[in-house]
Amino acid sequence: MKTIGVICEYNPFHNGHARQLRLIRERFGSDSAIICAMSGNYVQRGDVALFAKHDRAEAAVLCGADLVVELPISCALSSAEGFAAGGVQLLDALACDVLSFGSECGDAAPLLRAAELQLSPDFDSLLRLHLSDGGSYASARAAALRELGAPDVVTLPNNILGVEYCKAILRGNSRIQPMAIARTGAYHAEELDPDAPSASAIRAAICSPEQWKPAVPSCLHALYASAMRYSAAAGERAMLSRLRTLPDEAFRALPFGSEGLWSKLMKNCRSAASVEEILVSTKSKRYPRTRLQRMLYCAFLGMTEELMREQAPYYRILAFNQRGRALLHEKKRTAVLLDSGERPAPSAYASLERRAADLFSLFAEGEVAPGDAESRLRNRYVQR
Repeated sequence: MKTIGVICEYNPFHNGHARQLRLIRERFGSDSAIICAMSGNYVQRGDVALFAKHDRAEAAVLCGADLVVELPISCALSSAEGFAAGGVQLLDALACDVLSFGSECGDAAPLLRAAELQLSPDFDSLLRLHLSDGGSYASARAAALRELGAPDVVTLPNNILGVEYCKAILRGNSRIQPMAIARTGAYHAEELDPDAPSASAIRAAICSPEQWKPAVPSCLHALYASAMRYSAAAGERAMLSRLRTLPDEAFRALPFGSEGLWSKLMKNCRSAASVEEILVSTKSKRYPRTRLQRMLYCAFLGMTEELMREQAPYYRILAFNQRGRALLHEKKRTAVLLDSGERPAPSAYASLERRAADLFSLFAEGEVAPGDAESRLRNRYVQR
């Protein structure tokens, strides 16, 4: 029996994700196991998730996953490279055989080749050369890879993430085999395409069931209709309050704050009237908006660069079905897996996790939950 891993956010789960899980089953057989390493309540682009992690994990199991384990928040709020590395590390710990992911090219071979070239000694010197011209990291990376003769695959978002997955596999000398599935539709499309929807379009349409229902598996309609929704707008004042009162040392310790970016961000956090104003005032050609958004959430949650570099001491189980329950007995031999609500040994990471869970409720579009949220959560067992 093959165990296939998927690194995901499911923000929210939609027909495109269901197609991926279906294709995995078709390729590896009905007895294969699918394990998802999923972001928790905060997602990689620097935002809160639309639905809480247990609702999104339940959606995944209802649609074909067997086990969903939470990607540590230190990975979920990292760069694409850190996100991919954390996901591969988690799936390695769970002894997965294959990593399946969507990409525009639908072929793992050119992505692996681009990853190999990015890990070559010549790449770093070329990258620094192009960065010295004042361009963005993305443009400098693409130019350096072109000079090395890499396939032209690092200009599209899913391909870029696929290359990062391959880099993480190669760097970690992992036994996992990459499996790319062609992703159809536009990644950031604003118009909702039921067959290949973008998560952005579904989030925009979520208040109108007649719009989003065709883009989501029917088994999720009731779950999405009843689940609490969360948004950055709902928690903006709480976020501004925290950001305005942070000391200099907290900004200096932030991830991604090199070249004095932390200082510029700190100044704008103390004077701006909105999160949007902070982002607009800090953004430049060199630094993409998503990097700044991640920095803001790291500041809000108390995430430091040092903590982001440390390996999480455990992983949280979120949801599973009967096959997933059987998998857990086996996987607990190779990874430290905690049930939701289970209190870990004291550590800096455990404090961060608890703080992130408590603050997440401030982004609820409905009634704000009381604190100590993580201890009241329970794994979702899903009968399919």
